[in-house]
Amino acid sequence: MNNTVNSTTTKKLSTRKLVLIALMTAITCIFAPMAIPIPVSPVPISLTNLVIMISIYVLGFRDATISYIVYLLLGLVGLPVFSGFTGGLGKLAGPTGGYLIGFIFLALISGLFVDKFPKNRILAVVGMIIGMAVTYIFGTEWLAIQLKMSFVAALSVGVIPYLAGDAAKIIIAIIVGPVLRSRLSQLQ
Repeated sequence: MNNTVNSTTTKKLSTRKLVLIALMTAITCIFAPMAIPIPVSPVPISLTNLVIMISIYVLGFRDATISYIVYLLLGLVGLPVFSGFTGGLGKLAGPTGGYLIGFIFLALISGLFVDKFPKNRILAVVGMIIGMAVTYIFGTEWLAIQLKMSFVAALSVGVIPYLAGDAAKIIIAIIVGPVLRSRLSQLQ
């Protein structure tokens, strides 16, 4: 039996990668709670999706997804890292829980597009739009169930008010993300 391991098939996390994952998790924990409630919706305006989209450029889709899941777990155990400086299972089980879970798909889908087409900003935008659409679907369905409303009614309070802001976040991410990726690659 051959005990040699092919280094291309097994990837270990380097200290640098672990530090970057922890840093992006910390940044998410700092920016996500700073949410702005709006009167027409139980869903606050949050910077969580912006941090996720930027972390994709910094970490790549796999590690950005890991970073976000670590953030979710920190909030799940009760640390006040969710919107409004809240935490715990109640937040995930509440009206905004579907969006919090949906952000995993934002990291995966957007990240795949950014990683597969690193120089193509149009495809990055397409990936981010698809990722946000999947997040919206999860969040809206969960919001509708929680508040006992139709999907369309939940869409009108859980998505429509956020479309312009989320479009601006995508633009910011495709401008800032590649710059951060380039600067970090120079530090290696």
